[in-house]
Amino acid sequence: MAGKAGSQLAPNRPRPYDCPMRPEALPLALLTLLIETTVGGVWVLLIPQVRKNATPAFIKFTAVMIFVMAAITFFVGAAISVGNDVDGYPLDNDWMSPVRVALAATFAASALYAYATYSEHRTAALGLGAVTSICGFAALAFLAAVLAPATWGVPLVLVSLVVSAIAVGAVSNGMILGHWYLVTPRLSEAPLREVTGLLVLILVVQAILIGGSLALPHDTVATSYHHDIWSNPFFWMRVGFGLVFPAVLAWMAYDSAGVRAMQSSTGLLYIAMVLVWCAGVVAIGVLCTSGVPN
Repeated sequence: MAGKAGSQLAPNRPRPYDCPMRPEALPLALLTLLIETTVGGVWVLLIPQVRKNATPAFIKFTAVMIFVMAAITFFVGAAISVGNDVDGYPLDNDWMSPVRVALAATFAASALYAYATYSEHRTAALGLGAVTSICGFAALAFLAAVLAPATWGVPLVLVSLVVSAIAVGAVSNGMILGHWYLVTPRLSEAPLREVTGLLVLILVVQAILIGGSLALPHDTVATSYHHDIWSNPFFWMRVGFGLVFPAVLAWMAYDSAGVRAMQSSTGLLYIAMVLVWCAGVVAIGVLCTSGVPN
């Protein structure tokens, strides 16, 4: 009887055992998050590095961590296998070779950037930081081309990835920066307020972009659990726990830094960082079931 009842389900009706976010998308989601963390980390670090308003130890440590992330990202990108689709979501895997080349260039540039920063060669460090940024942007652009076939187009996917990278970079660097106030209590609160303020702003921009993505046309993914993204619970998790709640936490961290409650600000950024990272993974899963960049 159970089998007979199951066979009578409508073709587009989700079956009880289906998942509204494809697990097959997880390797690609992991690679996307790693690229965003590396590239966003460079972009956000260059702000205090140019302004010279953060302790040199923080700049050096974060530059080395970016190199470590670039190394991990390069090796994951080289190892990951990307086919023509993710369980029905079409991919243009011809662009994966350029992605890997761009990741190799980012890895090499980040090594030189970290060395120049650690050695306190300021002009060289800023120049190599710019080169690393350009290589990382190229990796995001090629990745956008991989993901774009079912969406409105490459530009929207690229903007979505860039904004997400800035959000990941801001929350990660902000969390690291918060620890420096434990050993340098007289450090000005300005750099932490700048990073947390940037995080609030970029999360708002991200929410606006999602609204635009929903309004633009996209292809229906043939094997998706939910043909209507509005009924996908993971989409609402991505919005609620990946945008709204982190934005509230970032504002609280910004306000706490203003009254020099640095431990509170750092703790809030810890929570926000976990949520933003998880949201980055969920966003790719939602994209692969809906065709909507988010």
